[in-house]
Amino acid sequence: MIKEQILALLEERKFKELKELLETVHPVDIAEMLEDISKKQMILIFRLLAKEEAADVFTDMNSDMREYLINTLTDSELEEVMDEMYVDDTVDVLEEMPANVVDRLLMVTDEDTRKKINALLQYPEDSAGSIMNIDYVSLRREMTVEEAILKIRQVGINKETIYTCYVTEKKRLIGVVDVKDLLTAGEARLIEEIMDENVLCAKTLDDQEEVASSIRKYGLVAMPIIDHENCLVGIVTVDDAMYVLQDETTEDISIMAGVSPNEDSYFGTSVFRHAKNRTLWLMLLMLSATVTGEILRHYEEAMSVMPVLITFIPMLMGTSGNCGSQSSTMVIRGLAVGEIEFRDFLRVIFKEIRVALVVGLLLAAVNGIRIYLMYNQDIMLAFALGVTMIAVIVMAKCIGCTLPLLAKKIGVDPAIMAAPLISTIMDTCTILMYFTIITAFFRLGG
Repeated sequence: MIKEQILALLEERKFKELKELLETVHPVDIAEMLEDISKKQMILIFRLLAKEEAADVFTDMNSDMREYLINTLTDSELEEVMDEMYVDDTVDVLEEMPANVVDRLLMVTDEDTRKKINALLQYPEDSAGSIMNIDYVSLRREMTVEEAILKIRQVGINKETIYTCYVTEKKRLIGVVDVKDLLTAGEARLIEEIMDENVLCAKTLDDQEEVASSIRKYGLVAMPIIDHENCLVGIVTVDDAMYVLQDETTEDISIMAGVSPNEDSYFGTSVFRHAKNRTLWLMLLMLSATVTGEILRHYEEAMSVMPVLITFIPMLMGTSGNCGSQSSTMVIRGLAVGEIEFRDFLRVIFKEIRVALVVGLLLAAVNGIRIYLMYNQDIMLAFALGVTMIAVIVMAKCIGCTLPLLAKKIGVDPAIMAAPLISTIMDTCTILMYFTIITAFFRLGG
């Protein structure tokens, strides 16, 4: 509804009314709306935004829209936007832009901001330092509450968050104070009397996902980041933590689906790039499946004696793959949210074995009845397939839960051990177990 109103006012060239309307719309909603209109309309609307709102909208845009705006806006317009953006958001934009665009952005920033940007760009890509914001409120322990509130009023407008203030001494972090505590304390009290010295913090080189998880776990508005000398150098805010967790989840989903991670949007990625991201995984899985073919060739003689054995292969392979994927998905999810650690290895296996036995008995019973009725009341075949079903499910559950745990232990993303890879491994193991049991039951050559 708002989108139609905005476009109608733009079409009628009622720019004053349009500007007033845009002031009532959230920057995120404006950014989403700009994705669905023409580039000419986008430029007109963006130029009507107030400076602060324009910076927020620019931050929420996708990389293609940002690049187009950068190439279209004048230097003075671009400078106004960059001046209103927080340094960490500016760094995020720079990391996504081509070199020529980066050069232009740096040209319109002042020298002090440029130094801050260059400092952040030197941190490793996935580190806490690369996503931290260096604009925070710093207080001294000997300040009174009145002096602290006055300082917040003076500098708070340029800070991303003022809800948590950090007490430093010679740049070393010694405590934190919430604005709530400042507002409810007497004006004459000293900061050191009300500050909390038990501070949760992270190092600049810590993994950004771990920092984001800690912010979520402890319900923090921001987490202070210190360097190797324990000096406060920045903070990671909760909104940045949410972006990190979203990116990590997207990456895990891509890996679990057998697709190379890609930061661009689905429609923003070319067909060739999509094909490239998927082909490598598919090729690896295809070649690994040749092991299954070799096992089947080894048991050609058994299948020639009992051709009916071939009909049960798809069922067993599908069941084992699904069971393995179920277990791996549950364990990967547990690892991601911190419910499961490597020290829980034996507990996880014991639980999955019990689950597998219950599931296996139920499926074996149903499948046994089906085989008995469909295959000339062959009780021996039904029993052999029932035993195979239980064994295959137990094996699948065990492999499905252990591989992600082992991957985590050796420093590999557990998401790699998800559906496509688990299914391929299960196919090979299932065929091997199936013919081992069947040949033993019916004394077939293999």
